[in-house]
Amino acid sequence: MYIHRVHRTQLYLDRHLHARLTTLARRRGRTLSELVREALVLVYGPAQTDEEIKTLRGIEGLWRDRDDLGSTDAYVRRLRRDTRRSTS
Repeated sequence: MYIHRVHRTQLYLDRHLHARLTTLARRRGRTLSELVREALVLVYGPAQTDEEIKTLRGIEGLWRDRDDLGSTDAYVRRLRRDTRRSTS
């Protein structure tokens, strides 16, 4: 899930806030933890560390020279065709 170190932390939420977040998380198909992390990023901004930037630059263009993947256009069309509802 994470490619970099994360720190586990514990939060105390009052009953009403916890219930609201739990309901919202369920509705969105997410976890309460994801909602909290998203809110923290919105308020305090994302933190891209030098390590993360170095990793992203290291994987940039990783599949550039691969010729075994085929056309991405054909792949997307095939995916879309497979998910269309039948009209019978």
